Amino acid sequence: MRGARWAVMEGEISLTMVTMVFDAADPAAVAAVLAKYVVLARHEPGCRNVDLCASALRPGRFVVVQKWSSPQDQRAHFDSAVMVDMARACDGLLRRAPDIDLLDPVSAHDLA
Repeated sequence: MRGARWAVMEGEISLTMVTMVFDAADPAAVAAVLAKYVVLARHEPGCRNVDLCASALRPGRFVVVQKWSSPQDQRAHFDSAVMVDMARACDGLLRRAPDIDLLDPVSAHDLA
């Protein structure tokens, strides 16, 4: 049910979630760029969490999973210097453009 808007249950936290999938031509270089990005993005306004994962099944594939407090915070981050610098640093290091997806969380929460 893509694009559905789910009702927020009592006690649930409203989140905006994003995934970014990177298929690296140079895995070591991409890992370094994304590791730096994740550290910096965690300090952006409205960031609830950003994680970097490496695929266990597809060598050279990295997935960044983000949680934002609001759609406005997520959009502002995508226009930020942190995001632009990461995108520029990936130039020439990827097999193709990243696959970016905006998710409607059906069941998501923070552990804090």
